[in-house]
Amino acid sequence: MTPPPPNGQPPAVAPAPTRQSQLVAELRRLAITCGLALAFGWVFQHLRLPAPYMMGSVFGVWMTGAALPPLRPHLGVARWFHVPVVLGLGTMIGAAFTSQLLSQALHWWPTVLAMVLATMVATAIGWTYLVRLRGYDRKLALLCCLPGGQAEIILLAKTYTDKDYVVALCHLTRVSLVVGLSPLLLMLVTGFEGINASYQVQNSLPHAWNLAPTTWVGLAVCALAGYGLARLMRLPMPHLLGPLFLSALGHALGLIDIPRIREFIIVAQIAVGGGIGARLAKVPFREVAGYLADGLVNAGLVLTSYTAMAGLVTLAFGLSFMEALLAFLPGGLYEVTLLALIFGFDLAFVSFHHTIRILLIFFSLPWLAKRL
Repeated sequence: MTPPPPNGQPPAVAPAPTRQSQLVAELRRLAITCGLALAFGWVFQHLRLPAPYMMGSVFGVWMTGAALPPLRPHLGVARWFHVPVVLGLGTMIGAAFTSQLLSQALHWWPTVLAMVLATMVATAIGWTYLVRLRGYDRKLALLCCLPGGQAEIILLAKTYTDKDYVVALCHLTRVSLVVGLSPLLLMLVTGFEGINASYQVQNSLPHAWNLAPTTWVGLAVCALAGYGLARLMRLPMPHLLGPLFLSALGHALGLIDIPRIREFIIVAQIAVGGGIGARLAKVPFREVAGYLADGLVNAGLVLTSYTAMAGLVTLAFGLSFMEALLAFLPGGLYEVTLLALIFGFDLAFVSFHHTIRILLIFFSLPWLAKRL
């Protein structure tokens, strides 16, 4: 039994944090993270590196947090900031689905089938490695190697396993590899011409202050209404797929016209890349070194499977290799479609393939988990 304090008073209990103090802490983390991301993005842009604000956000926040441990608790992107960014991003992605999309999509069925096959092969290879060679639990292995829906699968992992941190590490490793390597691969494949073209695409986007008020109203209505409808329909990833589907329908029917906004694209890169960098900075490498190695090997197997399939599709159908690769690589729907936005690729082609992959994974996950 613990003896009472000498003065006879009961031990002091730390007051529970209030909502106001939590908000202040979240704002402080957001300011520090976005400040670092913006600063490193600006430096990367002046160095003429590919996807400067995405790469600068990921690597700048990650390396700064890794080098300064006291800073790690003050890094992060709050969900109340991240979700509106995703709502807007989904609306802008849906703007690529014009009235010509249906006729285009009919010609994409061979590449969609190839992507579905690659998803099945990559999942089977990763699952076999984790279960047969590393001794993982079957459900844990499945959650770790499913190629897509990073945030949602990490959230669902708590329902299926008590090692959700392992699932988070595996998916974070995969997404970080794709986000970090795709711009560098573009530079190797296309040379500086591709980098210059990506900068021209970004510079051609309209500024936020040049848009009419009706455009902002249409964007807000499409984002919020799409999210609400997706929640009612119980769609997976409602904050992305709801605005995407509603925006696609509105643009296909010619009812709305929402452009890609230059400043919003930068904010999206900072929010997504800064969030990834903050999570990477907080990973305790010494405690989970073995899981990190497994995550790297599994990510390598998954990415190799998709890259090989993208190469075959390129040879068979005469597509651009980088465009096919971005349409196939499971680097996170937000992140990869954002890269397609930055580099000026066919956004409808890239986002359509990723949407099909994400829907396939989420609709099959409950059945697969039950079977295992």
